[in-house]
Amino acid sequence: MKIMHLDRDTRQNILEKLLKRSPNQYGEYESAVSEILERVKSKGDQALFEYTEKFDKAKICADTVRVTKEEIEEAYELVEPGLVEVIRKALHNIEDYHTKQKQYSWFDSKPDGTMLGQKVTPLQRVGVYVPGGKAAYPSSVLMNIIPAKVAGVEEIVMVTPPGRDGKVASHTLVAANEAGADVIYKVGGAQAVAALAYGTKSIPKVDKIVGPGNIYVALAKRAVYGHVSIDAVAGPSEILVIADETANPRYVAADLLSQAEHDELASAILVTTSETLARQVSEQADAFVEELSRSEIIRKSLDNYGYILTADTMEDAIAIANDIASEHVEIQTRNPFDVMTKVRNAGAIFIGDYSSEPLGDYFAGPNHVLPTNGTARFFSPLSVDDFIKKSSIIAYSREALEAVHEDIERFAKAEQLTAHANSVYVRFEKEG
Repeated sequence: MKIMHLDRDTRQNILEKLLKRSPNQYGEYESAVSEILERVKSKGDQALFEYTEKFDKAKICADTVRVTKEEIEEAYELVEPGLVEVIRKALHNIEDYHTKQKQYSWFDSKPDGTMLGQKVTPLQRVGVYVPGGKAAYPSSVLMNIIPAKVAGVEEIVMVTPPGRDGKVASHTLVAANEAGADVIYKVGGAQAVAALAYGTKSIPKVDKIVGPGNIYVALAKRAVYGHVSIDAVAGPSEILVIADETANPRYVAADLLSQAEHDELASAILVTTSETLARQVSEQADAFVEELSRSEIIRKSLDNYGYILTADTMEDAIAIANDIASEHVEIQTRNPFDVMTKVRNAGAIFIGDYSSEPLGDYFAGPNHVLPTNGTARFFSPLSVDDFIKKSSIIAYSREALEAVHEDIERFAKAEQLTAHANSVYVRFEKEG
């Protein structure tokens, strides 16, 4: 990995380069995505099944697009029982964590006859996109479905691309069944997003679409936003480690590579106050790459977006971490909790030598669907909040409104909205 000293120019160059990884930069794909969306919108199932055969090489029709109970039962026979138990343990941790996020309706009544409140309502139908093929992640199934279940969503519709044989990966089906998906459809790509957004004869329109996918899926979600809600437009994975001389270089190198193996566009960055650690991590990372199965992807990721930055002070290290606003931030320092209090922008923060990033990906409980490409400056991880909506409640008695009606009328007239003023005035106009 390349080692660079952190200064103003280095900071600016890295921020600009990382920004180019955003799905918002891939305009050349937009016309293809737009065509897929329009065809599914106008042709429905016909276009959906044609695209499935074209892109996934699977022949699907109205009779086979929905995963059957028998297919789910078969999946359990094909998945190792030990993995099923691990999925259930992870599910318990994820459910327990997200249950603590639940919000409830509230109402506040006062003696003057006013009653204000907030009504919390779960979304009625949510679509969960799950990648297929080589990128089949049962962990993502759990992370997207469980908070929706905890929120009380009435119907969870999952879509995932089938293999050439027209089947869905067994561990994906098991995870979906354990998490509580109500129905699973064998479609993927931008065409699946279109089906969820607009509805077809086979697939119902949803209120919100969540879940990761490739660039076509990301751009499709962005394009249908407004017809439905979405979680976010996700970019490539990223990790940033803040470390000092007390960090274990082997741990740090292993953690950096855990994200580099995701994608050639993934970023892995170490910011450290120790030049010795920087050299040790670089050497250890090179050694690990020779041993790991996805070495080609890792090398390209590190060549393009891998950095080891040496900072003069811990304050400088924290400042660049806040500027980058990484999806995952690990803190391996002498006083990690002190550093944590100064990190403002991060999707998830992992504290200490034994809180490695994969712990969050699979098992700890917090959601692994996190903001990327600097959006941690204003976005949060996927949560129960993403699957509810809130309605304001207002109730005034005649006496309560009478006490303030002139104030409201004066406000409305100041904005030259006389119908607004009149709406209040007529309730107290003098008779005769």
